[in-house]
Amino acid sequence: MMDENTLGREGTQSYTVRLDMFEGPLDLLLHLIRKNEINVFDIPMALITEQYLQYLKMMKELNLDIAGDYLLMASTLLQIKSKMLLPVSSEEEEEGEEDPRAELVRRLLEYQRYKEAATELERRPMKDRDFFVRSVPEDTTEPREERFEVNLFELLEAFRQVLARVKSESVHEVQLEPITVEERIEQILSLLQKEKRSIAFHHLFPENVTRPVVVVTFLAILELVKTKLVRVFQMAPFDTIRVSLT
Repeated sequence: MMDENTLGREGTQSYTVRLDMFEGPLDLLLHLIRKNEINVFDIPMALITEQYLQYLKMMKELNLDIAGDYLLMASTLLQIKSKMLLPVSSEEEEEGEEDPRAELVRRLLEYQRYKEAATELERRPMKDRDFFVRSVPEDTTEPREERFEVNLFELLEAFRQVLARVKSESVHEVQLEPITVEERIEQILSLLQKEKRSIAFHHLFPENVTRPVVVVTFLAILELVKTKLVRVFQMAPFDTIRVSLT
């Protein structure tokens, strides 16, 4: 759920979005491994730790309520990175000491197996879930292809790209009336209902606006995803992220 706090530094209301329905720290690590096309058995700890901490920083800036598991994993990564920087003694070489990354790799592989099993079970028909009283009109505006669900960290990466574009393209700032997350949610729902089709993620961010408006828009999208009012997906892996009404 989303909690309302005090006014933010830049005049917009500050919100805390709880991530209990989203992915956890192991999902973030798997996302970084896929993103960087890394062999899970040979993880470059310096790179992964740096990127992991960058994501945590972005999540904190967005007032996302980071569970203690994220911070615990950050300390674990830093510990493994420190161990790998230490020289190996001759005694440790003779004893064949285990790679500091071994336990993390085991956890990642085990977690990935559970995720794949859960995904497979989710695809199977379920009694009382896959029966509908009335059929839904087909969406003829898009090809009927398999849709790939987008996770939180792919959304954060897309948001980072939007934010970078805003910073580079804005030559001056226009002071706008503060907008709340609730107001932005209503605007997004109205736009999706009007379009009657999915919209590219980046098209939900108005051009030539200030950073606070961009942040509020992203928080509104997160809240809509959590309440299952919209879904975010890709028509193919690494394709444009799209948003539609559920």
